[in-house]
Amino acid sequence: MNADLLAVFEFWEREKGINRETLLSAVQEALLAAAKKAVGPARELRVEIDPKNGDIKAFAKLIVTEKVISKHDQISAFDARRNNPDAQVGQELELEVTPAGFGRIASQYAKQSLMQHIRRAEKQLIFNEFKDRVGDIVSGTVRRFERSDVTVDLGKYEALLPNRERVPTEEYQIGERIRCYVKAVENGPHGPDIILSRADPQFVLKLFQVEVSEIHDGTIEVKAIAREPGFRTKIAVYTRDEKVDPVGACVGLRGQRVKNIVRELNNEKVDIIRWSPNVRDFVTNALSPAKLKSFEVDEVRRRMKIVVASDQLSQAIGKRGQNARLTSRLTGWQVDIEPEEAPVGHQDDKFQAQFTEAVRVLAAVPGITQEQADALVHAGLTSLEALLQVDPTDLAEIPQIGEAAAAVLEAARQEVVRRTLALGDPPTPLE
Repeated sequence: MNADLLAVFEFWEREKGINRETLLSAVQEALLAAAKKAVGPARELRVEIDPKNGDIKAFAKLIVTEKVISKHDQISAFDARRNNPDAQVGQELELEVTPAGFGRIASQYAKQSLMQHIRRAEKQLIFNEFKDRVGDIVSGTVRRFERSDVTVDLGKYEALLPNRERVPTEEYQIGERIRCYVKAVENGPHGPDIILSRADPQFVLKLFQVEVSEIHDGTIEVKAIAREPGFRTKIAVYTRDEKVDPVGACVGLRGQRVKNIVRELNNEKVDIIRWSPNVRDFVTNALSPAKLKSFEVDEVRRRMKIVVASDQLSQAIGKRGQNARLTSRLTGWQVDIEPEEAPVGHQDDKFQAQFTEAVRVLAAVPGITQEQADALVHAGLTSLEALLQVDPTDLAEIPQIGEAAAAVLEAARQEVVRRTLALGDPPTPLE
């Protein structure tokens, strides 16, 4: 056992950084419990481990008496003088009481207890090291999958990339090296857990801080950031230094800085926007390059109605309403985008007819009202297919939808299933 014990010490000290004194203390505590079973309730029983050769010895403090009444607390004067010729009756002596074969007995008993102590010590090390690293970017290797959660090896420790913090468009392979944002260090039921994220907007912000020195040193300030992981991010930047172009600095020479970030995000689109204290200018920059015709601003409700030419509507709203949603999050204002009303007989009548038809088709779905259909089409969701690709939380941000988001999505799913069955094909599972 001694050689095995030393090997365990060396492994945990080298691989996990747990010092040998902590390990010795843990083993001594475990072996003390084993010694109490093997020796009995001896007086002031203690266990010693030689850190060099791993020898284990048990000691107890016994009182020298003429007649032994309790063998666990006393020792006869005759036996005491065999160990110490000067021993006197009534004197307290610490003597070795290691039972025969104690190493074998203790090894079985102490193994589980030792591992529990080691795990506790390791988790304390994890907490101490990572409690101040929340907000950092770390690099690790994908080790295994537990359902949709990913376990990432950070070297000495393992961390968890939960399904909710994964980017929906990304797939990971075992052995693949990935970079993640340390979102939290949580004290779970089994000890501290390092929670990683690749979907958090702060991950993109940290990448910009690493890549753009002007953001790192405070010359450029990131005022706001909004993200739909895997698809698009909008980041608003500002500087008080008139000599610095905040957007140009973030883009970098020949776009190299932003290219490095986009590559790390697996080609997610990144829009860098100049922040402005004037909300009209800020919204205009956020929706660029779409050309805006007019604004109606409701300061109290922090809501803005924007009118654009019909040929600019799809660009302003974006694919599946993404551009408008991200602009609302970025600015903190509810942004409603509508097409410019065309004069009677104008060629835009065709577009208006298409717009009206899209509303009619959605309103015909059981469970979707006319008002909800109108709001969905205004948000750029002109078909059931587009609607089913939107996250419920994003859908809930449309004022006319709100808490009915889940019901609207379920109605759309049921309609798609009904149409599929009507065609005679088996329904495609919908997530």
